[in-house]
Amino acid sequence: MAREDWDDVRDPFLARRQRIRTEMGGADRVSALHAAGQATARDWIAALVDEGSFQEVGTFAWAAGRDEEWLPGDGKIGGYATVGGRPVAVAGDDVTVKRATSAMVGNEKFHRLFESAMRAGTPFVYFGSCGGGRIPDILGATGFTAVRGYEGVARRRRAIPLVAAIVGDSFGASSLLAGHADLTVQMRGTCLAVTAPSVIEVATGEAITPEDLGGVAVHSERTGLVDVVADDLAGVVTTIERFLSYLPSHAGTEPPRSPCPDVANDPGLLDLVPRARRSAYDMSAVVDRIVDPGSYFAIGARFGRSLLTGLARLGGIPIGLIANQPSYQAGSLTPDACDKAIRLMCLCDAFGLPIVMLQDTPGFLVGSGPEHDRLVAKADVMQQAYALAAVPKVTLLLRKGFGLGYYAMGGNDVGGDALFAWAGSEIGFMDPVAGANVVYAAEIARLPPDQRDEHRRRRAAQLEASTKADGPAAAMRVDELIDPIESRPVLVAAVRRLSSRAVPAPRPLASWPTRW
Repeated sequence: MAREDWDDVRDPFLARRQRIRTEMGGADRVSALHAAGQATARDWIAALVDEGSFQEVGTFAWAAGRDEEWLPGDGKIGGYATVGGRPVAVAGDDVTVKRATSAMVGNEKFHRLFESAMRAGTPFVYFGSCGGGRIPDILGATGFTAVRGYEGVARRRRAIPLVAAIVGDSFGASSLLAGHADLTVQMRGTCLAVTAPSVIEVATGEAITPEDLGGVAVHSERTGLVDVVADDLAGVVTTIERFLSYLPSHAGTEPPRSPCPDVANDPGLLDLVPRARRSAYDMSAVVDRIVDPGSYFAIGARFGRSLLTGLARLGGIPIGLIANQPSYQAGSLTPDACDKAIRLMCLCDAFGLPIVMLQDTPGFLVGSGPEHDRLVAKADVMQQAYALAAVPKVTLLLRKGFGLGYYAMGGNDVGGDALFAWAGSEIGFMDPVAGANVVYAAEIARLPPDQRDEHRRRRAAQLEASTKADGPAAAMRVDELIDPIESRPVLVAAVRRLSSRAVPAPRPLASWPTRW
């Protein structure tokens, strides 16, 4: 058989495929997006994956009963590729086709890709810009029940990393997927919500802008649903690449290690941390000096701001880092801060990253506000998560650990593997100044007003002597007191030693909810 005999098959096939992959839902719609400075789903995928690596799945998927319409891919595009040489599954909403609304065929494509990623053990990345459910296709019972639910995603148990990038207004399916993700990135100028503002106004009479309903400020600062805010395509792609670089491709293998940078004592830490326990400072500057240079990747930076959470490397080993932030609410633990810590511990436990805590806290935030925001419940869950996490857990106490916050941040006898403390650091039920006001309240009240402040300071100094970490170190409640400048080498050595141990699978926190 001559090769030319295939031309009558190949030529129309290649022309059709080329049209689908270039014109998408219509060449005019693609041009309009580009003219508006926006990217198509194919642009997003191409920007992320290694050049030439994308192998599409479902190019010829079509909406049943809609042959008369040009609905290539049924509004969803996806396939397999590599990112930094590592295999991934990647998909996205194609707004040139029915505003990327969800219907039967596109939904089936998503599940096919996700299930394949689970079987192969590769990360799954989704670019979300969904217009919600497609009406009238799914309005009736038959059409609606033909759209599969999210059982597979809900049963993921963090077996593979899942990333959701909200790159356009997203309602319905892609917004719900964002809640399931290990990392949710939202691009500035987009809206993330279950229901669109127009539908809300019809249903309830409430008029609200997309920005006020589900903009980046809402989700990065109030709901905590968004972990990282990005300004543009490059910011979204860089965020995804960095996040995946800390994690294994699946929970059954080790996280990728990097060459170890120089490990040495750092006298510069003494310039960053004031000696006075109540003086504020920026913990992020301390983090940058302790972890491998340039390796800190903040997660949830705008939410629960009294606590820093993120990924980093110590001696080339990926870790999860949790640190009090004394420059905001004195580094106290709030309900939102607890949620941040829990979420990071679940991620670390699932993918085998040691948890490192840098503690400098006055304890849990007091007041009716945090109490009414379920502080007790959040604190309990945070302590449960820490106790149950099977990965190595190391804590460094910088200046102070007071109240139950000391235990929540990895104090003694709560399930940690190593507890170090800076020389001169303090541990106790509460700040000595606050303690003096409580213990000696009646005594102080009996004094003339002009003598009370001095007497209060004297009593606080007496209590302060009993809060030094020397006592717990003497009783082996603290593993070792260290010179502050030794922080990096001490933590690197601890993480190296502990990371060689076997960690059982499945890990306890892998099945915890991604949101609560």
